[in-house]
Amino acid sequence: MSRSPLALAALATAAIPGLNVVAVRRPSQPGADFDVAVVVDSTRRHWVIRAPVRPAAGAALDAEVALLEQIAVQVDDGRLPFAVPRPAGFAHLPEGGRALVHAEVPGRPLRLETLAAGPGLAASLGRAIAAVHQLPIDLVENVGLPVYDAGAYRERRLAELDEAARTGKVPPTLLKRWESRLEDVALWRFQPTVVHGDLTASHVLTDGRAVTGMLGWGDTKVADPADDLAWLLVAAPQDAVESIMEAYHLARTELTDAHLVERALLGGELALARWLLYGVRSGNASVVADAVQMLEELDEHALPASFG
Repeated sequence: MSRSPLALAALATAAIPGLNVVAVRRPSQPGADFDVAVVVDSTRRHWVIRAPVRPAAGAALDAEVALLEQIAVQVDDGRLPFAVPRPAGFAHLPEGGRALVHAEVPGRPLRLETLAAGPGLAASLGRAIAAVHQLPIDLVENVGLPVYDAGAYRERRLAELDEAARTGKVPPTLLKRWESRLEDVALWRFQPTVVHGDLTASHVLTDGRAVTGMLGWGDTKVADPADDLAWLLVAAPQDAVESIMEAYHLARTELTDAHLVERALLGGELALARWLLYGVRSGNASVVADAVQMLEELDEHALPASFG
C-alpha cells in the first residue's frame, strides 16, 4: 500500500528536525519504485521526500545517496553545469530501510517537443550530457555501482536479447537484425564512461533556456555513453538533435567513437525489448501488451538498412 502525502510529510519532519510543514502535494510525475511527495515549509522552501516501496528500491536508494554525495562535489567544483539532489535528512521506515529528503531541484521537466535548433536549450542539453560522461569513473567504482568494459556490456545486451527472444513476443525479423548488430564487434569498440542510465524528460529539469538539474541517479553506471543519447535521437525533433549532438561533441574531450550515434539508435530500439522484459518479470500484462504493440509497429516500419 502506498503512503499518503500526509504520511510522507510526517516522515519529512522526522528526517529534518524543526521542519515546519505547511503544505504537501504529490509530484507531477511520481515514480513506480518510490512514494514521493513535495512538502513546503513555513519559509516557503520546497522539499522532496522519497520512500522506497520495496527492498530492492531501498538498496538502490542507498547507492544513489552515496553517489549523490560524490556528484555534489563535482557540481560545486564547476564540473557539472546543473544542480542535483543533495541529501538533507533520512527517516527510518517501520518495515526497514529509510526515506530520503532533499531540497527540490529548480526547474521544470523537459518537454521534448519544445526543443529547437540553435545555441539555446538543445545545446545546453548536449553539454550537460557530455559533462556527465566526463565525470571520473572512480565516482561510480567507489560506491559499488556497476562498471562494465565494452566487451562485457555487449555481452549484457546479448543476454537481454536472448531473454526477450525466449518470450516469443519479439518479431523474428527484429531479432535477426538486432542479433546482427550486437554480434558486430567493431560497432562496440567504445570507451566506457559514467552514464546517468535513466535519462528521460522527467529527469531533466530546465528553465526553458538551459538545463538546471538532473534527477534519478539510481541507475548510474560505467557503460556505453550511447545509452544516455538514445532517448533523444529517437524522440527529439531532428533539427534539435543536430544541435544537441554538435554541442555534445564539442564538449567531449578526445572523443573518438565512430559508432556512437549508430549504437544510440540501436539502444532506442532495444529499450522496447527491455520494456517487454520488465512487463514479463513483473507480471504486468498491460506493460507486456504495450511493449508488444510497439515492437510490432517498429517491425512494420523499420528498414533493414536503418543503421546504415
